[in-house]
Amino acid sequence: MRLEFLGATGTVTGSKYLLEQGTRRLLVDCGLFQGLKQLRLRNWEALPLAADSIDAIVLTHAHIDHSGFIPRLALLGFRGPVYCTEATFELCQLLLPDSGHLQEEEAAFANRHGHSKHKPALPLYTAEQGRAVLKQFKRLPFDEEFSPWPGLALRYRRAGHILGAASVRFEWAGGSILFSGDLGRDDDLVMRAPAAPDAADQVVIESTYGDRRHRDADALSSLAEVVNRTAARGGMVVIPAFAVGRAQTLLHCLHLLKQARRIPDLPVFLNSPMAADATALYCRHPDEHRLSADDCTAFGRDVTIVNSVEASKQLNGLSFPSVIVSASGMATGGRVLHHLRAYAPDPRNTILFAGYQAAGTRGAAMLAGAETIKIFGEHVPVRAEVANLDMLSAHADREQLLAWIGALARAPQQVFVTHGEPSAADSLRQAVEERLHWPCQVPEYRSSHELGAAAAGADTTLATRSLER
Repeated sequence: MRLEFLGATGTVTGSKYLLEQGTRRLLVDCGLFQGLKQLRLRNWEALPLAADSIDAIVLTHAHIDHSGFIPRLALLGFRGPVYCTEATFELCQLLLPDSGHLQEEEAAFANRHGHSKHKPALPLYTAEQGRAVLKQFKRLPFDEEFSPWPGLALRYRRAGHILGAASVRFEWAGGSILFSGDLGRDDDLVMRAPAAPDAADQVVIESTYGDRRHRDADALSSLAEVVNRTAARGGMVVIPAFAVGRAQTLLHCLHLLKQARRIPDLPVFLNSPMAADATALYCRHPDEHRLSADDCTAFGRDVTIVNSVEASKQLNGLSFPSVIVSASGMATGGRVLHHLRAYAPDPRNTILFAGYQAAGTRGAAMLAGAETIKIFGEHVPVRAEVANLDMLSAHADREQLLAWIGALARAPQQVFVTHGEPSAADSLRQAVEERLHWPCQVPEYRSSHELGAAAAGADTTLATRSLER
């Protein structure tokens, strides 16, 4: 078995891991690169292998940095099955067409305003192409063994994080490997804790928060403080939120705070049709989260869901304190950009983030103190308060990552740390080596590693080579 890293190295986006067993090829995750331009350009680059030579894709979860390249891969010739959990499939039904729609909108805007070097600017794929690839999806249950082909078996275990999120373990004659996927938290307000990991010869673990701990501050109290001080000065709270996961957690928190009268009974708008559709899925998957049936229905009672473009535009002229929750979570696209352009220049308002902000995104720039952000070709001043409730993140922090991998029944031969900025990944590597005394490395983009009995020789060192392409 050979493992090649085609994404999520040096960054939290573009997750793609290639497993080769003889003539068979399988991708674990197939995500879009996001953030820095040099990363986004990789979405347009030729793959180091023919798309039609890939036999299957195994998804860990639905977020676009893990699933968003699948329609593009299909356009390039991929015709195999895409394996995922039930909830991941239902979320991809929303996310992939929406991703294509956003890319169509961005290309059309660039063509109207001449912002692109390409004439004409084209989307990576369209909404229709995002829908079309869904016919290749095959749903698998948690905790049951499945063979994508003879001689290879896989099993999904719950990873927390979002609905349907999974860790996945592969086993073949002479070896095994475990991919953590994106791991949730033991103390998440909505999602259940990740399942304990199954032992494996090699482990690939994410490191989004590999260099830090989430603050111990109470999330509800922190959110109440932001809302109350903003409302007191007559301002708006604009929350860029991931449509799947963070939006629902924030709506739940706002409902609890209103119910306890810890914040004013101010209007809450959910301006993301996709987030509204994703919210309905919580009622269909009660075994994956901590919410009661009443909690799930409460999402709709306290919130005004904004569907039409005209209603979305009207939110930019509100004259009374309100909360607007809108995608996307890193302010890379979507309706929230219009709200940022309207409300970021006013110091009475607050721009509130509640999740990880990748390098090169508007969210990261604002949290770093940027005085202006570029939206639709225009430099928009940022005079509003900018706050971050990192304790609401859906990702496990450093200690939780170490606890998860430390629960393995036996030491792996090798740990690979991925899906993190360079400092976060290397910090987690050092912690694994120092605390657990296990061989650990941070792989480079397009590095290749031989797995299995032959590679697990003296000192359990893997045979590693850099690809020359």
